[in-house]
Amino acid sequence: MKIFNIFFSILFLIFAGLQYNDPDPYIWIPIYLYGTICCWLAAKNKFYPRAYLFGILFLAAYALYLFFTNDGVLDWIQKHHGENIATSMKAETPWIEDTREFFGLLMLIAVILINFFYAKKKKRPE
Repeated sequence: MKIFNIFFSILFLIFAGLQYNDPDPYIWIPIYLYGTICCWLAAKNKFYPRAYLFGILFLAAYALYLFFTNDGVLDWIQKHHGENIATSMKAETPWIEDTREFFGLLMLIAVILINFFYAKKKKRPE
């Protein structure tokens, strides 16, 4: 778990740094820094299940918003037929930006969920 969390803390820190030129960095830098901090603390064997649960609920709510919003993931699938979202780093259309943000949230949720279940398992007496 230590290597897993070190890897993701570095990855999320890089993601946070790449958000400086995003249209809404004030949202995405703190989101990725949250993932960085959670993983860094977990790498140091410090687990905070309540913080994970809060983060998962917040990130899942935002992911649902991005999924169903106008020009969101659902529009990307239905109206734009799953157009390639990796053709260029510059998101020229709102559905590409929202879809990329959605998948970033899914990655964060997955990593934090893994830490949440690991912390719960670790806390349980054997």
